Amino acid sequence: MEEKSHHVDSGRAVYVSPAPSLKTNTAGSRAAHAKDATETTVVTSRTEHLTRLGLLSTMVSLTLVGFLILLDASIVSTAIPRITTTFHSLNDVGWYGTAYLLSNCALQPLTGKMYTYYNNKWTFLSFFAIFEFGSVLCGAATSSNMLIVGRAFAGMGGSGLLNGAYTIIHASVPPERKAALTGVLMSISQLGLLCGPLIGGALTQHASWRWCFYINLPCAAIVGPLLILTPLPGHDGKNYEGPTLVSSLKRLDLLGFAMFAGAAIQVLLALNWGGSSYAWNSSIIIGLFCGSGALLIVFVAWEYYMGEGAMIPFSILSRRIVWASCMNYGLFAGCSLNSTYYLPLYFQAVRDATPTMSGVDLLPSILGTMIFAMITGVLVGRVGYYLPFAVAGGALTMLGTGLLITLAPTTSTGQWIGFQILQGVGRGLGLQIPLLAVQNNTPKEKISIVTSLIVFGQNFGGAIFLSLAEVIFNASLKSELKTLSPQTSSETITAAGAAGLRNVVSAKALPSVLLAYNQAIVHVMYLAVAGAGGAFLFAFGMGWTSIKKKKDTGTEEKGI
Repeated sequence: MEEKSHHVDSGRAVYVSPAPSLKTNTAGSRAAHAKDATETTVVTSRTEHLTRLGLLSTMVSLTLVGFLILLDASIVSTAIPRITTTFHSLNDVGWYGTAYLLSNCALQPLTGKMYTYYNNKWTFLSFFAIFEFGSVLCGAATSSNMLIVGRAFAGMGGSGLLNGAYTIIHASVPPERKAALTGVLMSISQLGLLCGPLIGGALTQHASWRWCFYINLPCAAIVGPLLILTPLPGHDGKNYEGPTLVSSLKRLDLLGFAMFAGAAIQVLLALNWGGSSYAWNSSIIIGLFCGSGALLIVFVAWEYYMGEGAMIPFSILSRRIVWASCMNYGLFAGCSLNSTYYLPLYFQAVRDATPTMSGVDLLPSILGTMIFAMITGVLVGRVGYYLPFAVAGGALTMLGTGLLITLAPTTSTGQWIGFQILQGVGRGLGLQIPLLAVQNNTPKEKISIVTSLIVFGQNFGGAIFLSLAEVIFNASLKSELKTLSPQTSSETITAAGAAGLRNVVSAKALPSVLLAYNQAIVHVMYLAVAGAGGAFLFAFGMGWTSIKKKKDTGTEEKGI
């Protein structure tokens, strides 16, 4: 009787399949021998699992990186007023978030394929190195443009880190532990997104806004050695050596990526430059919109031609639950980021709060999101149906954000706290549902693809909304100043930045200028309400399916 054996090599457990038969005189036995050898390679790769120490070091590294990635996406929100004062760059507010999100989401679909064809550990560490390089550029920035370039590099690095973390967990632990450990990673990562404004405010006030970026560097000294010394599994279900460089490059669909990235960059440039650097009817803006549309059409045709080898396969994207979840998540992210970036401007510029206090003032929304995200996770597991939470989340987010439209320089503390609580509860109820929906209605072998699409929807939605918010804010501020304080130069207000507003305005003109600033922020909140409303509508496209039934039957839901 053949026996199965286990060997421990370099800290990882490796399963070795039974030895092939000793009969080798016939063609059939030789074929069987070759088949056994092939299966040995595949099974060994599939069932490599980390030891307890290896798993601990890996989870510490991955959760720390996940926390940093989402922290980096929101930490600058409370630092922006000081940054705009340093560089006299109020017109660039949207770019500080858009540059990060644009490079991040443009690379997102490509990173999933890179983890398919290259070694998990070194691919992850390569993206992490790019992220840290971007952080150094941001911290050392001597101009607004340098800061924007640094944010773009950080976004490029960040594009492969969350996907990579999920991929490494999937390949490193037994099936029964994957859900729990993935949940730990997601919850700690979301904590970074929510705590960003508070940490950023404290660092900006008590140290320097530059530490909002330098804070990532000490973490690299922890993450780098831990991952380098931990022997991680390679590719789930594939030969560890992987394909050749030339063949893998062909499979990445780099042409599709170039067309997609070009279309995304052009539309965001048009949105950022229109009405500020160039007139909306200028040849440059019209050309950017036309070029983006043309590239998008060519990209869609190319992806259809590539079939399953496409960067974004049509067989996946055409499913209602996938595109509805992507749209829902993107609109939710856009609404959330608009509030996260522009509420600190309200607190610091209009209400004269310090950076630290503006972060504290965001706690009602932060705590509401955290608490109800945890409650939602438990309730969905017990109830089985996720659609009610998606719909309720969209409705409450729309209500809370809609109430923020009533903000004024004299709004009471109780009112803006209550508005934020409603918005935070709504976000907590609905923000995690799109990922849950697609993962529970997709075959196992395609989960990594749909996950990357959901993350892409989140980042691209955020980038679009921040670009639109910048256009709306700048145009509204100029318009409101002309109406409420015509003697005040909009260029002077813009150059002073939010934190320096009171230094360039006379005491007599200050109330009118603050009201103009307030109204510009309110107009941005109209866009956020539209995002929440869109998320509410697309939630119905996720389908009325039960996670419990799926688990009990082990089948995939059909027709969605």
